[in-house]
Amino acid sequence: MSKTDENEELQDQQTEEQEELSEAIDASGVSETEMTELENAKADFSEMEDKFLRARAEIANMSNRFKNERELLVRYRSQDLGKKLLPSIDNLERAMAIEVDDEQGTSLKKGISMVLESLQAALKEEGIEEIPTMGEVFDPNLHQAVQTIPASDETPADTIVEVLQKGYKLHDRVLRASMVVVAQ
Repeated sequence: MSKTDENEELQDQQTEEQEELSEAIDASGVSETEMTELENAKADFSEMEDKFLRARAEIANMSNRFKNERELLVRYRSQDLGKKLLPSIDNLERAMAIEVDDEQGTSLKKGISMVLESLQAALKEEGIEEIPTMGEVFDPNLHQAVQTIPASDETPADTIVEVLQKGYKLHDRVLRASMVVVAQ
């Protein structure tokens, strides 16, 4: 039953009670002064009941608002940590791009690779994922165009042709936009 239906039902009950009381007063011969006091008490009661219903509705609204805020805090709790870790991931990826010749460099690169993979797995567990870029259509909400090149038959207009810095998002929020080169 909705709040409006409850209010209407209460008002109907009050009206019926007032009519019954008026009939009983007429039958019993109660004085005008007593009847006025009774009507004032009824008016006060109605006013207090209205205040009570409004306060109850306000408490329900506050409870829902706080519940929604808590859900958002839980959903995006990793946002700040993710933003702070992204530069470290960039540096590890740059270290992985370096070519090595000797055995010592290879083992060092393997260690860096393991650290990078564990960081990426941890981010994925928290809901942080890389924004798709290469070959995608440019979206200003997800990508930041820092350079344009002329479009050709192989690369249609508004297509991303190069990624300068990876972008990441947490669920539906962008933590960092991808810096890209776009065909125009």
